[in-house]
Amino acid sequence: MIIQNPTYNFLPNVKQILFLTFITLLIFLFGNRDGMSQNIAGNNPVNARIAFYNVENLFDVYDDSLARDEEFTPEGPRHWNNNKFYKKINNTYKVIMALGESGPPVIVGLCEIENRFVLEKLVYDTPLKNFNYRIIQFESPDRRGIDVALLYRANLFEPLFSEAVPVLFPFDTASRTRDILHVKGVLLNTDTVHIFVNHWPSRYGGYLPTVPKRNYAAQVLKAKTDSILSINENAAILIMGDFNDGPQDESISEILSAKDPAGPISKSEMYNLMLTKQEGWPYGSLKYQQGWNRFDQLIVTGSLLDGYSSPQVSKQGAIIYHAPFLLETDKTHLGQKPKRTYVGFKYNGGFSDHLPVYVDINVNRRKP
Repeated sequence: MIIQNPTYNFLPNVKQILFLTFITLLIFLFGNRDGMSQNIAGNNPVNARIAFYNVENLFDVYDDSLARDEEFTPEGPRHWNNNKFYKKINNTYKVIMALGESGPPVIVGLCEIENRFVLEKLVYDTPLKNFNYRIIQFESPDRRGIDVALLYRANLFEPLFSEAVPVLFPFDTASRTRDILHVKGVLLNTDTVHIFVNHWPSRYGGYLPTVPKRNYAAQVLKAKTDSILSINENAAILIMGDFNDGPQDESISEILSAKDPAGPISKSEMYNLMLTKQEGWPYGSLKYQQGWNRFDQLIVTGSLLDGYSSPQVSKQGAIIYHAPFLLETDKTHLGQKPKRTYVGFKYNGGFSDHLPVYVDINVNRRKP
């Protein structure tokens, strides 16, 4: 069935105008529109920011007969409508813009998006359209119809190959989850990188009963990265996602074997950047009751950390972006928590239950 979708006219209010003015001022004062910083000395390294963000239920308002998306329709229990949808689009755009310094990130991995339509609204019907973003997204078999996706700035990243890697459980053939998105491309016209975007099975139904599914997703991902490294042990691989497991859980620490980057570095091993505590933010990327978790992670091969190869992870490592506008007071469990779109079934008008994470990648552009 073909649905005629409404056109979204971006009509900024006073706060939005002030926000855009602030971003423009930052770009003018501190950077350029390429979303990267340059050092013209030496080998002229260039920084490219790469981010991941679980946007939490970015659904359109239409009922997809093939997915369990009725909750996010005008007739559903959340009374999801165009006003709420476009506010969600606008809020997501604000976060992506704010993640940059001299411009939005070169690459943004996303999860909990319903389809390409919502991505096109985000990329082409907000001021993100000024930054040459393109979309890589495949429809996955998830029961709720949510997918992972990659946004990239076409003048700064050139995709060479992309695929949806299915996660099909042999021990539960009726179950469906998100595919893993694999994109190989050239970053800043210089270095080839492999990027994997993940959204592993949730803990809904309890932690222990769902462990086998996340462990299996880790096995699927490990098989892909091992295959790449068997061909090129120096391959630059960056894994991002909401893993619904923390850095110390079995799926990440044992099966994927993502180690602490504070230890010795081997080019062909995996290292979890989220094991390094962030100065000024001792918490995680999402909060459950009184506890913070680091389910949103950035994991890289040692070749990105060895100190002399190109590309390289910047010295600041991975950052959990925790700007005040993304947080609100936690009246139940004290402290702060991410400002969500809904609290239960009560509309809250916020952003997401997750905070975004990012890392800067240095590329050496050698002078001729």
